Amino acid sequence: MPITKQYYEQPACVPGTLLISEATLISHRAVGRRNVPGWKQVTDAVHAKGCRTYCQLWHQGRAGHTEPFHAEGFKLESSSATPINAESPTLVEMSEEDIWQTIEDYATAAKTAITAGFDGVEIHGANGYLCGQFLQTTCNKRTDAWGGSIENRARFHVEVTKAVVAAVGADRTAIRLSPYSDFGSMLMEDPDPSFRYLLEQLKPLGLACLHLIEARIRGNDDADCGGQRTVQWMVELWDNVSPVLLPGGFQSHTARTAVDEVYKKYDVAIVFGRYFVTNPDLVCRVLSGVDLEPYDRSTFYTPKEPKGYIDYPSSQQFLASVKA
Repeated sequence: MPITKQYYEQPACVPGTLLISEATLISHRAVGRRNVPGWKQVTDAVHAKGCRTYCQLWHQGRAGHTEPFHAEGFKLESSSATPINAESPTLVEMSEEDIWQTIEDYATAAKTAITAGFDGVEIHGANGYLCGQFLQTTCNKRTDAWGGSIENRARFHVEVTKAVVAAVGADRTAIRLSPYSDFGSMLMEDPDPSFRYLLEQLKPLGLACLHLIEARIRGNDDADCGGQRTVQWMVELWDNVSPVLLPGGFQSHTARTAVDEVYKKYDVAIVFGRYFVTNPDLVCRVLSGVDLEPYDRSTFYTPKEPKGYIDYPSSQQFLASVKA
C-alpha cells in the first residue's frame, strides 16, 4: 500500500536513522493478522533517504488470532497448551517436529527479509509472543528438553537466534527482549535468572545489537512498575558486546540524560516507537531539544486510514533546516 511506504519514508528524513519495522510474521504457520505488507518498495524508499531498516521477525504463538489460523488450515500453538486467560481459544502444544520447523521458518524469513532489501532482522522475543512463551513458566509447562529448567526453557530463544545468525550473519541479527512485561499473561515471579542465563548464551554469538524493553512498557501500553525494576543490570551484563537499544517512553531531554549520564559507560541508543508516529522528524526534534508531539492512541490500529498514520506535520525547526 502506498501509505505504508510513506509511513516508513517519513521518519527516514534524517540520514543515518535506523528504522525497525512493525512485527512481521515469519510464515503462514505464524499467521495472526491480515494485511501483512510487501516490503521491497519500503526498503528502497528508506535507503534512498540514506537510512537503514531492520525487519522484526514475529511468531505470535498463543497470542494469535484463531480466524486466520483456521483459514490457513493451522491450529493455534505454543510451547504448552496454556491459554492466556479463561476466554482464550484452545491451544495445541508444539511437537518436536513443530518446534524445529518453526526454527527453520525463522531462518527462512530472515533470508527473505534480506532479499526484500532489509539491512538486518530483529527477532521479536518480547511482549509475550512465542519465544517468551517458551522461556517463561507462566506459559511453558513442558517436561521435555524444551521445558522445566532454565536451560531448557531458554533453548528455543537460543536455537532460533543461532539459526537466524547462520542464515544471514550475526552482523545482521538483533533480538528484542522484555523481562518485566506482563503483556500476554507473561512475567514470572522472578524472571532475572532466566534472562541472565539467556544473555550469557547470546553474548558469544556476536549479534548486531540487543533490544531491551524497560519495565514501564507493557506491550502497547505503559505500566506502573514503581521504579523497582530496570534493565540496567542487563546492559551491564551485556558489557558492550554490541550496542543496546532502549525504549521506554523517553522525551528529548530524558533521552539525552539516559545516554550522557545513566549509560555513559555503555554503547546505548535510545529508541522511539509511538512518538515516531506523531513526530516524523523525531531525530531532528531530539537533536534540537524540541518537545515531541503527543500521540493519539485511538488512531493506532485503524487499517488503511491515513489519519493518525501519515498526516502529522514536521516541526518548524526541521522545515527550516530543509530549506537551508
